[in-house]
Amino acid sequence: MPIKTKIIVTGGLGFIGSHTAVELYFKGFEVIIVDDLSNSSIDVLKGLKNITKSNLIFEKIDLKNKKSVKELFEKHVDIKGIIHFAASKAVGESVQDPLKYYENNLISLINILQEVEKLKNSISFIFSSSCTVYGEANNLPITEKETIKKAESPYGNTKQIGEEIIEDFSNSSDSFKAISLRYFNPIGAHSSNEIGELPIGKPQNLVPFITQTAVGKYKELIVFGDNYPTSDGTCIRDYIHVVDLAKAHIKSLNRLLDNKNSSNYDVFNIGTGKGSSVLEVIKSFEKVSNQKLNYKIGSRRKGDIIEAYANTKKANSILNWEAKLSLDQAVNSAWKWQQKIQ
Repeated sequence: MPIKTKIIVTGGLGFIGSHTAVELYFKGFEVIIVDDLSNSSIDVLKGLKNITKSNLIFEKIDLKNKKSVKELFEKHVDIKGIIHFAASKAVGESVQDPLKYYENNLISLINILQEVEKLKNSISFIFSSSCTVYGEANNLPITEKETIKKAESPYGNTKQIGEEIIEDFSNSSDSFKAISLRYFNPIGAHSSNEIGELPIGKPQNLVPFITQTAVGKYKELIVFGDNYPTSDGTCIRDYIHVVDLAKAHIKSLNRLLDNKNSSNYDVFNIGTGKGSSVLEVIKSFEKVSNQKLNYKIGSRRKGDIIEAYANTKKANSILNWEAKLSLDQAVNSAWKWQQKIQ
């Protein structure tokens, strides 16, 4: 039996991390899940085991702790790749508590890279970045050549700085190759209904707030502003099914492992290429659930941009990847997941 390629997935019990861990497993990788459970639940590990019918390796580690990170890499010296999701990720919260975001998102990354530097083997690294690095883009759809502006939030800034750290490190190393994936807005859940988005406390993202309102956990959904210069006055985002997004990580990882990369560092937009407004997402939910949602219009939220959706031609052609699942399919899967866990 061939030895499986070992991959560390940080934040592997989080929303995107858990779905990516599943895709890795079924593509024949050995998956080492690392998570500190600060914004996830150990129940996700049970869901992963139910899907894979396997006892996945789990390491409970705070990546801000340098000693713990050192011990992790001493234990798994034979890894070939890292997919780095672990980070705080709510735009609104980052505006209210910026230091938490700079500490958590940047120190953990630096600790990991310092241990990677000590390894003898070549490492392929996939970074969980974000379309927030573009800020309010000048051109739509957004290509990877779009100007990186001053971030609208501390969260977005940590992604910009994270990309810069990784690019600088990749330029200094012959054995480190990296890709940053700039996600647009992941939504949905796995078709097994075993894993999905599981926010701790009040949801910061639109779709879980919709589904939690629909099951009565919240009295109403607040739409943050209806006076934006868009077709219906609400913000427009590119909503991508989390399973499509997870598959983009596998394509990116294989590109690096197979030495098909043309440089030590590259970036790709990962989205559907289509923008949907907040009200369009609400209408999609009402259609797939066959019920009306209780919502009202509130004031704008600080840090929100007007409109963002991806040009995905680079990922389509170079990674041979494309989003295949629709907004309705994504919203429907999120609704089924919510009904299971309510």
